[in-house]
Amino acid sequence: MSQQKLSSHRKRNKSLGLLELIAIALGGMVGGGIFTILGVSVAMVGNITPVAIITGGILAAMAAYSYVKLGLYYKDEGATYAFFKRTYPKSPFSASVIGWFVIFGYISTLALYAYTFSSYAISSTDFADNIWIRKGIAIAVIGVFTGINLWSVNGMGKLEDIMVYTKLVILTIISVVLINSGDTSFGTFLSNMAQDAESAKVMDVLIVASITFVAYEGFQLVINAVNEMSNPQKNIPRAIYSAITLAIIIYVIIAIGALFAIPTKDIIENKEFALAAGAGDVLGSLGSNIVIAGALLATSSAISGTVFGSSRQLAAIAEDGFFPKLLAKRKNKVPQNATIGMAAVACVLILIGGLQLILEFGSVTFLLVSLLMAFANFKIRKETKSSSFLTISAITGLIVGGVLILYYELTNNWKQMAAIIALYLLLAAGAYFYAKKHKKQIDDTN
Repeated sequence: MSQQKLSSHRKRNKSLGLLELIAIALGGMVGGGIFTILGVSVAMVGNITPVAIITGGILAAMAAYSYVKLGLYYKDEGATYAFFKRTYPKSPFSASVIGWFVIFGYISTLALYAYTFSSYAISSTDFADNIWIRKGIAIAVIGVFTGINLWSVNGMGKLEDIMVYTKLVILTIISVVLINSGDTSFGTFLSNMAQDAESAKVMDVLIVASITFVAYEGFQLVINAVNEMSNPQKNIPRAIYSAITLAIIIYVIIAIGALFAIPTKDIIENKEFALAAGAGDVLGSLGSNIVIAGALLATSSAISGTVFGSSRQLAAIAEDGFFPKLLAKRKNKVPQNATIGMAAVACVLILIGGLQLILEFGSVTFLLVSLLMAFANFKIRKETKSSSFLTISAITGLIVGGVLILYYELTNNWKQMAAIIALYLLLAAGAYFYAKKHKKQIDDTN
């Protein structure tokens, strides 16, 4: 998403063009998402996973419509939080709750990427199934990138550039090699898809599409650079929709490559590191190592970028009084307390939850935040010149997606659903407390 007031903390010595903006969005989206969702999706809908991924991408594009319209109207690098605060200026609770949901959505994705990193890091070792070693490595990698962010912003930026472009090359290589190396012909693959389509329910596909929504989180980062881009009126929509389209293509190609080359049962059995486990059998140790390298680079760049961006967002919200003021403090322009605080909470989430809980909490959170953006856009649709039909369609799709995830949890793991609801109640309580505190401070000032 973004960092309100970040303009005072950045040098603007160049304009970002369309290609750079697409790279920013892809860097945020193509993180650990595909490595995380592939096994979960195949376990639920088998060979029609590409259809579910495309459906999730369409849902993301629908959600992006309101971000684009609000971004063009407000031109505020504060993005999600700033949009909602400015659309509902007389409601401190609205601003507070969106801030809390956005931040904890980022925390969940940070935990998700770190968990995926650790799963792939030990996938070829004897510790692959040891959950506590996996969690320990996940916490350690968050610590490493937190330290890098605290140590040097310039160093982090250079490292991020290297990781983003390298991972895209490796992901492309992985896809091509898997498709060419698989024993499955295209005709057989289509036949398998048809068989799975007959047995799968439409609701299952929609549930998977909703769960995998988190893999498209990141397109909002384009708006974060509104003050540093050339021709935002044209480049914001072009960059966001192009990036979502490219992400869909990348995810689908990787999924097809995996389904061509790796037996479905292997993907399901090793769903937390499905690509690495299967690629080793098909491509040998070299192929497995390439997949692992791609996963580690993808998740590393996502962890680094999430720590950097979301900590500044947290500091900005804290400056407005909706989080403890301690989190707003900066040293050498770096929000140290916010960075450390977010990393610590992500580590707690890793300790108390598994991959499925983190994945679903992240997807529900970003569905909810996107829904709130759609409501905000609908409220001022005349000012943003938005289509009522498209905005209402997005609202409907996002509501259905959120309900389907909760339905899936209720019917398959009600305790996990209870944990998700409990987390939201805690977030709402925290948002309410700071909203009241913020209002009292304003009243006392007046």
